[in-house]
Amino acid sequence: MPRRQAMRPTPAAASILTTMPSFSRAQLEAFRGGTLPDTIGPGTRLLLVGFNPGLRSVAVQAPFSLRSNRFWPTLYRAGILDRVIDASQGLDDADRAALIARGIGLTSLVRRATARADELSAAELVAGAEALQARVAAAPPRVVAILGITAYRIAFGAKQAVPGEQSATIAGVPIWVVPNPSGLNAHATPAGLATAYRAAAIAAGIDVLPEPQ
Repeated sequence: MPRRQAMRPTPAAASILTTMPSFSRAQLEAFRGGTLPDTIGPGTRLLLVGFNPGLRSVAVQAPFSLRSNRFWPTLYRAGILDRVIDASQGLDDADRAALIARGIGLTSLVRRATARADELSAAELVAGAEALQARVAAAPPRVVAILGITAYRIAFGAKQAVPGEQSATIAGVPIWVVPNPSGLNAHATPAGLATAYRAAAIAAGIDVLPEPQ
């Protein structure tokens, strides 16, 4: 199944992107419904799956672009990456190459951008899980990690699921659920995030780096 291409921003949105380092709420609305390209290389071992992109992420064409989000610091603290990637103004070729070289892939359950994840319907999450199965089957990683237990329970119909390795698989690939790295997820500490992501990476055969001191 061919991968969908990222939706190009409108001319007005593109103008905003090239002239401003930050965005007002009204300006970000130009990116509602936009999409991000997957970052998936031929040797992807660990596929990290977020809920859906935020408006700013589509604006800069990079996932987890808010500096308040703990995703990129978690990958560093977990020993998955050797540095903290700053995606606030987008990912450059070196950033993408670093992810691919480490066997890390990035995608979303739902493609369309919203201001908040709670704008997604249960039906969209379920449909997203079905579409994800096709993407995983086309280029199987060793582990699929869903970023957030709430999204997993809804999308996969697993109301009693708990974080960690799941009994279910997707296209024959083991599923892990790791905590949502959003700063709004106050229950997840930086140390707890790193531990969970590191465990999923090890299960995927990633040669994790020593934890930074």
